[in-house]
Amino acid sequence: MTYARKTLISLQDTPYYHVVARCVRRAWLWGVDDYAGRDYSHRKTWVLERLTLQSSLFAIDLCAYAIMSNHYHLVLYVDRARAKCWSLDAVVARWTALFRAPPLVARWQRGQADAVEREAAERIIATWRERLADISWYMKCLNEHLARRANAEDGCTGRFWEGRFRSQALLDEAGVLTAMTYVDLNPIRAGVAATPETSEFTSIYQRIQARKTDSAATAGNKSSSQPPLRRFDSELSSAQTIPFALDDYLQLVDWTGRAVRSDKNGAIDSQQPPLMKRLNIDTDAWQLAMRPAGNVFGRALGRLNHLRLHAQTLGQSWIRGLRQAERLYSR
Repeated sequence: MTYARKTLISLQDTPYYHVVARCVRRAWLWGVDDYAGRDYSHRKTWVLERLTLQSSLFAIDLCAYAIMSNHYHLVLYVDRARAKCWSLDAVVARWTALFRAPPLVARWQRGQADAVEREAAERIIATWRERLADISWYMKCLNEHLARRANAEDGCTGRFWEGRFRSQALLDEAGVLTAMTYVDLNPIRAGVAATPETSEFTSIYQRIQARKTDSAATAGNKSSSQPPLRRFDSELSSAQTIPFALDDYLQLVDWTGRAVRSDKNGAIDSQQPPLMKRLNIDTDAWQLAMRPAGNVFGRALGRLNHLRLHAQTLGQSWIRGLRQAERLYSR
């Protein structure tokens, strides 16, 4: 059953969301397409370039990403409070970096609008402010740009994406941790990378390379070829961070990556990383959730009580993933 986007995204419940977009017919339009006999791998850099631009314009932070051959995953944080702090001129500058300003707003910018026109222009700008903190508009600007660019390269028209993007609310720390790890391990599950540090076009690869390149640098201020990433608690003393330490997260991803690669030689260390113990996550259920098709949650991901509260907020009597949440998150 298809749900309206407004019934899936509730910022009063959480600012964190996991989104997925797939190419039409799941064709390999971002990698080596054996059927077409062409290599489209260079298009993965287009996604990074566009994410970099949109990160500088939207009040939406990128927490994690994985760009695969026929789809991509993002974990996003919506910072609506940041958008509210922008001046009217700042909102116009951000919006017009993506779209052309209508004549009314152009007159307002030049100081040529009368009182009625100023009021009308400011209503338009208020709408833009809302859109710059809206996941649907973020994804529209991303997917439409990528589709047009790919179609232009192929000299064709028509649909590029399978359909609208999928979104999943991440209701608490456990949900954010699960989604980020699941996203960062996509290449390992697919068998195209053996370790996180070789998983190109993922946020975990970007964070590891930043750590290797310069111990004083963070993934959030690297070169323009990489999108800025929301920082971890250990990188920035602020409430505006992902709520765990980077070192703990890197250890967890490494441990989980070895667990999901059943074809890899060697024993798997049974010692749980600190995050698993602190969040009281069941080890066996976690490993199952990280395997291909292991994410059996639906429109939301989090602890059992948070899933039930989220369903009530959306006016629903039931939500998928209750049994999995009860098993995965022990309390």
